[in-house]
Amino acid sequence: MASNALAIIDQENRRKEKLADFRIGDTVKISVKIKEGGKERLQTYSGVVIARKGAGASETFTVRRISFGEGVERMFPIHSPSIAKIEVESSSQVRRAKLYFLRKRAGKTARLKSEHA
Repeated sequence: MASNALAIIDQENRRKEKLADFRIGDTVKISVKIKEGGKERLQTYSGVVIARKGAGASETFTVRRISFGEGVERMFPIHSPSIAKIEVESSSQVRRAKLYFLRKRAGKTARLKSEHA
């Protein structure tokens, strides 16, 4: 009984429209809705997907990029209404579920193999 209620709540909190399919190692561009005062605008955030966690309505993914020489990571809930769209810019061939090793690397050593190579 309780698990049935949880499944219903989980289904209600999921996103109705599908986003682009993306995997770990993909370079993605995320359009996020930002509310400032009475206005709403889209802000893009692009980087490499280094992790996906959770399942159902609480699933999240982490995107990492280098901004002004400093590594910046941001976590996004997949089913968040503030995400307008996700575009996959490129895909990379990876052999790990989490790419946390990229945190210690910079420059050429942080590059991932292209999927087409």
